[in-house]
Amino acid sequence: MEEDAHHTEAAMSSALETATDRDSPQPLTISSKLLRMLEIASSWPPAFDQMQNNEEVFDAHDGAVSEAPRTKRQIQYPEQSTEFNSRFTKTGRRSLSRSISQSSTDSSADLHLGDSDTEFAEDEVSPRDRQQINSKGKSDFCIKNIKLADFGRREIQLAEEEMTALTALRKAAQGEKPLAGAKIIGCTHITAQTAVLFETLAVLGAQFRWAACNIYSTQNEVAAALAEQDFPVFAWKGESEDDFWWCIDRCVDLEGWEPNMILDDGGDMTHWIYKKYPQLFKKVKGVVEESITGIHRLHHLSKAGKLCVPAMNVNDSVTKQKFDNLYCCRESILDSLRKTADVMFGGRQVLVCGYGEVGKGCSAALKSMGSLVCVTEIDPICALQACMDGFRLVRLSDVIRQVDIVITCTGNKNVVAREHMDLMKNGCIVCNMGRSNTEIDVASLGTPELVWLHVREQVDHIIWPDGKRIVLLAEGRVLNLSCSTVPRYVLSITATTQALALIELFNAPHGRYKQDVYLLPKKLDEYVASLHLQTFDAHLTDLTDDQAKYLGLNKYGPFKPSYYR
Repeated sequence: MEEDAHHTEAAMSSALETATDRDSPQPLTISSKLLRMLEIASSWPPAFDQMQNNEEVFDAHDGAVSEAPRTKRQIQYPEQSTEFNSRFTKTGRRSLSRSISQSSTDSSADLHLGDSDTEFAEDEVSPRDRQQINSKGKSDFCIKNIKLADFGRREIQLAEEEMTALTALRKAAQGEKPLAGAKIIGCTHITAQTAVLFETLAVLGAQFRWAACNIYSTQNEVAAALAEQDFPVFAWKGESEDDFWWCIDRCVDLEGWEPNMILDDGGDMTHWIYKKYPQLFKKVKGVVEESITGIHRLHHLSKAGKLCVPAMNVNDSVTKQKFDNLYCCRESILDSLRKTADVMFGGRQVLVCGYGEVGKGCSAALKSMGSLVCVTEIDPICALQACMDGFRLVRLSDVIRQVDIVITCTGNKNVVAREHMDLMKNGCIVCNMGRSNTEIDVASLGTPELVWLHVREQVDHIIWPDGKRIVLLAEGRVLNLSCSTVPRYVLSITATTQALALIELFNAPHGRYKQDVYLLPKKLDEYVASLHLQTFDAHLTDLTDDQAKYLGLNKYGPFKPSYYR
């Protein structure tokens, strides 16, 4: 153990030197403030005139890649928006389905709180139509039900047990708060796991305001627990399109509070500020983005010369790609399909669209259960990987009549179009594991000749005139986050990466990061992995000086070049 401690101490000391990724086109140096904090943790985050015409840049690339389906780039008020297949409740038209939480339901929680008619009536009222206050008399939040706070606190405590790396970062913050002065606005999933990240950011000294990036993934009890702790959270499960943008706007539009950091998942928060409050970018130090959709949008801005702040690409960090996208999806896809569609996997013909890390995880899981899996792919390298892994590479149009399950994992738009769904067999299950809700062209299913039958939470049957029906899960949104849960340990890796990226951008000296999109420095990527090895009682092997010299490496890392994925 002393040898491991010596190794870690030496690694952190070595990191005080210039930490430049080998073969990187842009030399990067990790801030000394961050490195001092990491050393403590190991013992147990422009020119404004370039912003002209930014609105057209976002619109040019945007298409329909954001999580909330929309036809206009502003808040749509109820009298303006058009919904198909909506149903009536006590408050009028609401969206077609209201999903259950990842690991709990509001209805079961309400039974513990009381079964009065008043409480059930409140459940039908939009959170925007009533004001809630927490036990401290504060009301700077908008959630489903503040009475769920105790239940949500237990969920967060359970998640903390496997998110030990964030606990280590909190310990490091006892002496120095690396995010002191940071004002973060975030748009991510709001679950027990992300709540641990939020509270860690607060311990590190940050203030924040938060909205959800997915209208179905919010755990209402977790949002209540955060609101009870005076954290400004604006999110609830089953938001409408108007609700989605209203919540984002509430995070941004607050008199006397101007953000200087953005943490985004999908680019919707960044997009909203560009569209409505571009002057705020004068004080923003950087954007941290964790999804492929959001990264595409940032790269488009950068190429057009309209990106006015540095951005950190967390999605393409090794820890995010290898662990969150691969292992997380490999475990959660089976649970999600079982909970929603009661699927028997053995012998089923499954089509996985896309063989990136998410597609690899889904394909491997289904193959292990006896499914007959084939893959579609545009990239010849990923296609060859699929073939070498034993999967048949096909075109979607060639097999769409035979398959029992279609899973999209691309991050692209209209991968499964109406023409494909017209050809599907009766009972075919269609779902999405990619980032965006546009991979399946759900909007094309709003035509008069098709009938929508809401079967259960997150399950809809779309019925054709001849009686054929397909089974659409989660209305085409991210399946595992809408219908199931994801491993806490894997999300700990991603959350730690996000926290370190925020610290790095916030503390970087002026001029280190230009107005461009950067990868997380490899040294930090490797550090995230090393923090999580402690869970397995794992011990790294030390290079000797002679071995390090032979390999041309610093003996304490980074061990991989910047382009390693």
